[in-house]
Amino acid sequence: MRKHLELIAALFSGALILITYFSFHGTEAAPFLYVAAYLIGGFFKAKEGITETITERKLNVEMLMILAAIGAAIIGHWLEGALLIFIFALSGALETYTENKSSQELRALLSLRPNEAARLTAAGKESVPVNELQVDDRIIVLPGERIPVDGIILKGTTSIDESAITGEGIPVTKTEGQEVFASTVNSSAVLEIRVTKPADETLFQRIITMVQTAQEQKSPAQHFIERFEGPYVKTVLLLVLLVILVPPFITNWSFTESFYRAMILLVVASPCALVASVMPATLSAISKGARNGILVKGGSHLETLGQVKAVAFDKTGSLTVGKPSVTDFLVSDTAEASYVLQAAYAIQSQSSHPLAKAIAAYAHTDSIKPAEQVMDRAGQGMDGIWQGQKWRIGKATYMKKPADQGLMDKAQVLATEGKSIVYIENEQGVAGVFALQDTIRPETKAAIRSLSKLGISTIMLTGDNDQTAKAIAKEAGITTYRANCLPDEKVSEIKALERSYGTIAMVGDGINDAPALATAHVGIAMGHGSDAALETADMVLIKNDLGKLTDAIKLSKRMRRIIIQNVIFSVSVILLLILANISQYLGLPLGVVGHEGSTILVILNGLRLLR
Repeated sequence: MRKHLELIAALFSGALILITYFSFHGTEAAPFLYVAAYLIGGFFKAKEGITETITERKLNVEMLMILAAIGAAIIGHWLEGALLIFIFALSGALETYTENKSSQELRALLSLRPNEAARLTAAGKESVPVNELQVDDRIIVLPGERIPVDGIILKGTTSIDESAITGEGIPVTKTEGQEVFASTVNSSAVLEIRVTKPADETLFQRIITMVQTAQEQKSPAQHFIERFEGPYVKTVLLLVLLVILVPPFITNWSFTESFYRAMILLVVASPCALVASVMPATLSAISKGARNGILVKGGSHLETLGQVKAVAFDKTGSLTVGKPSVTDFLVSDTAEASYVLQAAYAIQSQSSHPLAKAIAAYAHTDSIKPAEQVMDRAGQGMDGIWQGQKWRIGKATYMKKPADQGLMDKAQVLATEGKSIVYIENEQGVAGVFALQDTIRPETKAAIRSLSKLGISTIMLTGDNDQTAKAIAKEAGITTYRANCLPDEKVSEIKALERSYGTIAMVGDGINDAPALATAHVGIAMGHGSDAALETADMVLIKNDLGKLTDAIKLSKRMRRIIIQNVIFSVSVILLLILANISQYLGLPLGVVGHEGSTILVILNGLRLLR
């Protein structure tokens, strides 16, 4: 509401100034109309400046503007004083608009959050506030409704629109046993869901908290400007006093001329444009990032990101998908591939082991009867009876009969590429070999190339063995890697990289990455990472898209360029106007337009980041 009132007041003040100038200028009514323009246009900024001065006990830019407008009125320059208030009010309304624009994504997110849920009890169904839901409560979500909390589907199969979380518009099919997230939309079926997290701990709520935190934090540049503002205002007021008192005694200036020049100095030396150089640009950049799946927890982190010289990546879940998949399937000369795959599915579909699930997914077929007498041999593999034959699937040491040499040689080649090898055997001998690997994300190679083009080095830190690490690093295009890293060793590697490169970013997704994320100058978590990683990180790639990292770095660099442009421009204008005033080439009207015009320009320059 304030953004509308502030802008309306500024525009009304401007209209009143125009009417007064063209219809009443030089009449007795003019001063009263200009005073009305003062009061209407300057109310919000004057209130802000006076309140801040009283509460924080320090002078600010707003107080300089109030004093300058009063000074202009004292020397009879009512029009110039009114113009000063109008342009200052207009720049203030623009800044309020920028702040409002930066929180637009947050308000949009809040509007997506359901307020009530249908909870199942022994007595039936009851409607309760979402905040009252507890872990393990059962709730019902009808088609077309938003899911109120994170949970696991107990009954039902449906398509779910997860765009509020991932940004992807294509619905995802979810069924019993799969996880669903708060504020996503159930499209097509009645779901019974078990609550796994209270409302204040859902992934959606964490996103909201991150955006709120980002908007509240200030960048180093903003902190510097705010520390600079107080002493600068005092210096300007002292110079104004000296310009009023000293020139009549050492120059041919009259007291009236000295006072007039002092009022111009008060206007042009106020650091309004300098103060507005940082925050609008920072808020615009954070808003732009949030719209594109890049959540930054504060302006300081976004500013630091543009200075990064090297990025360290965790392997599993960051560079890679995070789960194994079958990359190669070999079959012996004496076996039929389709028959071996059917046997593998009949056995592996009865296991929850990640490798077994990957093989079952690869060999999936709809019409196969499950194997019987299936036994899971921990650490070795599985066996069972299928089609009247005994089958084994697992490590080489679990096989009863040796494979033919050609098959073994091919398997060894795959093993040297860092892949996990699983053998399948029937009563005649080893019938086939599966090679599995956690494959890299589709966007990983392009992301690494983009970082290299920006002059940023990339390093992989992983707890995996050297063979696997080498294979993944080579495929991703990373030349430097460290294998067999425990969490504390990742921290040591980050510190060593800081000594070598300077500013370092770390990308991770797991609990074991949290210490390294906290140690790096900028910690970056994948959106589907662990709670510990999301809480520790300074930035989250909410869509799990590594390509967004390059976008974030480019956004940071662009933000820094715009801030530098604003600072140089605003300081140059101040110095130019001060010199013109001392040389008596500058009148109050041009001083007002030059000073306040520069403030509006730097705010508009910051708003370019929203595009």
